Amino acid sequence: MKIAIVLGAMAMLIWAADQATIDKGQKEAGLACTPCHSLRLVQSQRLSRAAWGKEIDKMSGWGSKVTDRDALLEYLVANFGNDKPAAPPAMTKNGVQGRGRQN
Repeated sequence: MKIAIVLGAMAMLIWAADQATIDKGQKEAGLACTPCHSLRLVQSQRLSRAAWGKEIDKMSGWGSKVTDRDALLEYLVANFGNDKPAAPPAMTKNGVQGRGRQN
């Protein structure tokens, strides 16, 4: 019984640490991504960990100020990984499906 309690407590600590990293990554996404485009563009993607890593590297090369790459990567994979459901289509102010590029 004591082992189960200890393992449960350890699992909660690990989850809390992971959630803190993801929360930090969400803030990082707002700071690093929005100077150039809307978060809708990021949130509409469904990429693997490797692909998100390449995107972060590419955007950093183009001048994005990423201060915590690991937290940003964890946030993107946790919320917009290729195993997550597709984002709903973008809607315009009048409720019509948007078309074209979303920057």
